Amino acid sequence: MNISLIGYGKMGKTIEQIALERKHNIISRIDLDTPISTITADNTQVAIEFSQPEAAFNNIKYCLENGIPIVCGTTGWLARQAEVHEICKHNKGTFFYSSNYSLGVNIFFHINKILAKIMAKYNVYDVNIEEIHHTEKKDAPSGTAITLAQGILHHQTQKENWVNQPTKNPHDLEIISKREPDVAGTHIISYNSEEDLIQITHQAHSRKGFALGAVLAAEFVKDKKGMLGMEDLLDLE
Repeated sequence: MNISLIGYGKMGKTIEQIALERKHNIISRIDLDTPISTITADNTQVAIEFSQPEAAFNNIKYCLENGIPIVCGTTGWLARQAEVHEICKHNKGTFFYSSNYSLGVNIFFHINKILAKIMAKYNVYDVNIEEIHHTEKKDAPSGTAITLAQGILHHQTQKENWVNQPTKNPHDLEIISKREPDVAGTHIISYNSEEDLIQITHQAHSRKGFALGAVLAAEFVKDKKGMLGMEDLLDLE
């Protein structure tokens, strides 16, 4: 399969390694020195986008308007998600998005929803999220933490919204973000009461798990249309 990489930082280079191991061709590597206009529907079967939050929307828009299926892993742009949905629908395009491409994290998302549904019955527990990433990560909270928060808020009706700071408001879901050197990504969900503490944790050991998931998503979207995500790839719903 012919793949173009949009964003060629550490993640892009790891995706390239995995894609080549899986016998795919890397057609273009889009960075500050190479314009996105070099990729077309004629030379690219799928684009994989891991750039920066401020660039992601325009990259997605370009691909959808030019008939290029796109797999996106950039976070921090979701305020414009509704626009992307409309652009994808209007152009009958293919857009695959996940806040995290790790197979383990997406299983963790599923477990988080199940646990949130169970714990909704027991209001003696208060729930919060902690996420730890490398110091180069610009957005906070992480997209993964937001996805986890959404899974909790769907079931925990006493929580009305998430906040990215310590809070004593019982209606706020607290997310604490930490940035430390050389951390691939850790997410901890805690349900705490006076009697005990229940926690589930996902800790990434390297970027390779994220890269493999992105390449698997690129393989999955070939010949598919519409809005897709890891729940489609893994058949978890």
